Amino acid sequence: MKNYPLVGGVAIIATLLTVRDAAAEPITDQPESPAGAAPLTHDPPVPVAAHAIELPLPTPDDFPEPVDLTGRGEWDKQIALFPAPVATTGDKFERLTEDDFREVAQELGVEVAAIKAVVDIEAGRAHQGFYQPGKPIINFDLSMYNKFAPKHGVSLAAARKKAPVIFARPNTARYGSYQAAQYARLDAARAIDEPSALESAFWGMFQIGGFNWKLCGCSSVEEFVEKMSRSERDQLELFAKLITNCGMLAPLQKKQWLAFALKYNGPRAKSRGYHTRMASSYARHKQAEGK
Repeated sequence: MKNYPLVGGVAIIATLLTVRDAAAEPITDQPESPAGAAPLTHDPPVPVAAHAIELPLPTPDDFPEPVDLTGRGEWDKQIALFPAPVATTGDKFERLTEDDFREVAQELGVEVAAIKAVVDIEAGRAHQGFYQPGKPIINFDLSMYNKFAPKHGVSLAAARKKAPVIFARPNTARYGSYQAAQYARLDAARAIDEPSALESAFWGMFQIGGFNWKLCGCSSVEEFVEKMSRSERDQLELFAKLITNCGMLAPLQKKQWLAFALKYNGPRAKSRGYHTRMASSYARHKQAEGK
């Protein structure tokens, strides 16, 4: 399987790939797109050679406005996907705690409020990383599938004939929820070729593209998904590793919201106001810390 040693979703100045505009609106006809991020800094950054930047990824110019990944409301609306899961084995499926945020933030040298501001943009204020225990929230991205499936020897024409659900918009009426509809598409793609399917989805509370598995410190996309599916702490640590390895740590440390958003969310981050939304979320979390 070919490695893709780059960032989030799109080439920026031929060096970084963007990570994705939070989530795709389930009722839009606009093209689908990418997402974001990862942690602990004990391991050295993964070198990203300039000559390695050959991912055929489109610039995310047509992303719809971000919404919570359930498709139930606006990006900044409080939601509850399901009750906080109860651990069955160790810390599996447990929600992030304030201690988790503090520990990873300290290792990264960033403020907790800054990390939480990113989560607000990527997954909504509910900060939910899971749709169901063991199932991270996802956004299966057709534009990414069209790029990665052929790289793994998949015929898109044959895939469309065998599993048209992959190429259709999420059918919430049929499957009962936006996430269930997205998993139906992912599962159909996995039945054809697992690596390309996993690489074509954006995962967890930071919406990290599966194609970023190497930059997240994983040996394979399967290991990446296993960690994504294990706990929200794992999702946070994958985010920390990604931003460390992709040159996004310094802007977050300095609270340079526009610089961070342009790398994490793509060229249209400014026009969509991601930097101002992050600044607003950061201020809200800082205020809550003082209470």
